[in-house]
Amino acid sequence: MKDNDQLHPFIFEEHPIRGALAHLNSTFNQALENQLLPMVIKKALGELMVASALLTSTLKMDGSLVLQIQNKGRLKLLVVECNSNMDIRATAKCEGKIAKDTSFLDLIKDGQCVITLDPKDGKPYQGIVPIEGASISEILEGYMLRSQQLETSLELSCDGKSASGLLLQKLPELPSHDADTWNRVCMLANTITDKELTSYDIKKLKAHFFNEEDIRLFESKSTQFNCKCSRAAVADMLKMLGKEEVDSVLVEQKKIEVNCDYCNKQYAFDQVDVGALFTDNSPGKISRSIH
Repeated sequence: MKDNDQLHPFIFEEHPIRGALAHLNSTFNQALENQLLPMVIKKALGELMVASALLTSTLKMDGSLVLQIQNKGRLKLLVVECNSNMDIRATAKCEGKIAKDTSFLDLIKDGQCVITLDPKDGKPYQGIVPIEGASISEILEGYMLRSQQLETSLELSCDGKSASGLLLQKLPELPSHDADTWNRVCMLANTITDKELTSYDIKKLKAHFFNEEDIRLFESKSTQFNCKCSRAAVADMLKMLGKEEVDSVLVEQKKIEVNCDYCNKQYAFDQVDVGALFTDNSPGKISRSIH
């Protein structure tokens, strides 16, 4: 029986290979409960969510990892944020009708993959690469190899109700003559079916696929949906826009309503609220969503 909303990190004792297995159930459903998305996008977003947890588990920093798939077609954006506490939030933006038989590849042609590391103490780092691959796993594997020089294997699955994933990563100290070990381990991982990936716990996965390897399991981590939006963050955004711009909206609409892209929570500011916010700020354009 799989452990829902848990991430299990591990290492191979005799080889510099690390890994993690994750299952997102409530985390996935709570993140998407206020978003009406076509199934092809829902599944892709689920895979990106579990990938964010797996990749975050390999980082030593205290902060957040943001994964984005950007495109100019009907699928404009997939974005997932996961922090070192395994708090995850996700959203997608699409335009127009997407047919049921539309493939993920059809939606991401000519797009780009953007990965941002945002440490609590330090400057954010962002890497951008063209999309190469037909799936979330292929896109992220390519990014990790080209931008981080880390060979990575990702097995991801989402059925629209939950998402699961297995990460394997070859550490730099793996000797070149031991490349066969890495290839063999990856081949074993590639034989895992979606049903096995979504239903096996870490011990069963180890017994069925890596029973000849000495694997050390680390303490599991709980994942959860958690949106960091707040009224204070919206207030800061309004102050950056400037009093003149905000006042012009108030004249037309009597109040400003801003929805969070991730959790759909609405924040409302009337004339009294706005009057308490301002000093001198630069004008800009109102965005009625936050992220």
